Amino acid sequence: MNQQNTLSLQALNSLNSSDAEQWFSQCCAAPKWFKGMAQARPFTDFDAVIQAAKEIWQQCSTPDFLTAFEAHPMIGDVNSLREKYAATKNMASNEQQSAADADEKTLHNLAATNHEYLNQHGFIFIICASGLSAKTMLHALTLRLKNDTATEIELAAAEQIKITLLRLEKGLEKGIQAS
Repeated sequence: MNQQNTLSLQALNSLNSSDAEQWFSQCCAAPKWFKGMAQARPFTDFDAVIQAAKEIWQQCSTPDFLTAFEAHPMIGDVNSLREKYAATKNMASNEQQSAADADEKTLHNLAATNHEYLNQHGFIFIICASGLSAKTMLHALTLRLKNDTATEIELAAAEQIKITLLRLEKGLEKGIQAS
């Protein structure tokens, strides 16, 4: 995200609908979610933003979840991170920092296992990677590979909202301090 995408709550509330949708889409790519968030404005405080984010996410369905998942880089696939997510660079920065610090064998295993997961479930492995080591992510991925797809959609959706909330916090951080 560029500098104008870190907003105060007042600035977020003041955006026109299209700009608000675009800003929220950088937090979560599901159109039902980001359009719902734009419509839910104005927000009185950050807690109201979080509450709306959770409530609107709960109203989303599997196709919405899958759309959100598609906007994520594959963990361990550095080329995918660079190519696909320039628009969400700042909000997504450091979400996979631990993967970048991993040894080559772990990164290879993480990428290979994620491809196996993708082939099995039809979407990439979603985990809120903030603060997790690559080995921890690989362990979680290996365990979740055993689940059926319906269970994985549910688990990935729960991880997606965690990621979305972190992005909202990062995107509104300066605005909260200034409020």
